[in-house]
Amino acid sequence: MNTIFKFNPLTCHKFAQIVFKSNKSNAKNSNIKYIQSNHFPTNIVMLSTALAFTLWPVKKKVEPEKPSTELKNPVIVDDADKLFENGYYEECYNLLTECEDSENVEIQWRICRTLYNMSKESKYDKQYKKSLVLQAYDIIVKLLEKTKDHYAVHKWYALILDAKSTYGGTKERIRQLDTVKKHMDLAVSLNPNDATILHMLGEWCYQITEMPWHHRKIAEVLFATPPYSSYEEALEYFLKAESVQPRFYSVNLLRLGDCYLKLQKEDQAKYYLQLAASYPAKSNDDHLANTAAAELLKKLK
Repeated sequence: MNTIFKFNPLTCHKFAQIVFKSNKSNAKNSNIKYIQSNHFPTNIVMLSTALAFTLWPVKKKVEPEKPSTELKNPVIVDDADKLFENGYYEECYNLLTECEDSENVEIQWRICRTLYNMSKESKYDKQYKKSLVLQAYDIIVKLLEKTKDHYAVHKWYALILDAKSTYGGTKERIRQLDTVKKHMDLAVSLNPNDATILHMLGEWCYQITEMPWHHRKIAEVLFATPPYSSYEEALEYFLKAESVQPRFYSVNLLRLGDCYLKLQKEDQAKYYLQLAASYPAKSNDDHLANTAAAELLKKLK
């Protein structure tokens, strides 16, 4: 046992000699026969080990401090969410980064969300969009290291990782597919009634189903079992997202219409495509959904 822990052998040896002599002297005084041995008595060995353990304690692993979710000014979140929902991303970003709670997890993931949406705006050039994604990625990775049980952290990590991987080329994006899906699943397990997460899972299934042949060949090289999905599976997620929060996102309406069209259910397809085509455009996504839905409607006439 004494060989397990670190201790100073010389110190323990001297200490043992003192105790041994003391025990021997006590034995003579009490007429108890004491046998001298070339080895330390067992109780002394155990004592030396205990002493060594006291002198050199094992260091405990220090866990990173978990970010606080309590806000000093909760109104900031409401104001930021309103700005975000109305497409005022730069104003939202400035509000979040300049508030006194800027290091709070509730503020941090919202900053990532804002940067991600800014990176999709057509008014910015490709290099600036990339810088926004990388900035968001740096924040969300650090947040993920400290926070394992917050649905929004997993949700935005999945989205931002996917966006970052696109800048690494087709192979890199395919390589990250499983990781992206893993964090989407974690997010939905922590919050099964978040419409955006459900849409994300539907989008993942849709993109896998739409994957071109040459991309599938890359996936077959990278994975023992390449990812697979179907329009039916994607449709199920899109419908669930819509049931949780009706008409929350133009692209969800577009995907519903598109999936029904692929499954040759034209009446249902037309219904959702008309909703997508007339959706109030507040972001670049909305404008793209408007245009794409209008083009698909032409095929139904």
